[in-house]
Amino acid sequence: MTRGESTQSKVHYKGKQEDFLVFVDDVDTYKKWQSDKSIPPAHFISTFNVFLTHRQGAQGTFDSASKMELAAEFDTENTDEAILKILEQGSMQNMEMPSRQGVTNDSMSSMRVK
Repeated sequence: MTRGESTQSKVHYKGKQEDFLVFVDDVDTYKKWQSDKSIPPAHFISTFNVFLTHRQGAQGTFDSASKMELAAEFDTENTDEAILKILEQGSMQNMEMPSRQGVTNDSMSSMRVK
């Protein structure tokens, strides 16, 4: 993989008041988990944190969801329960991050001695 190139996977859940996200590291294991709930979510979740995007869909600024926001949407303040609901009812979103290109340090090119 080229330097800086990566793929970011997340599960997006469109709620009544907010849009929620959970980041996934291993998409294949997540897909297996959807049909086999015996797989621990720790095997494919990036971080056990729920993020919200302030009605910006799967993009925008990501903020951690407060317990009040979780309770309003999922009827629980427990982050783990909210994550499970998002994983079950949300939709997978993949985003390709392009590789970096061009000169890596312009200031050093003039200092080279030939």
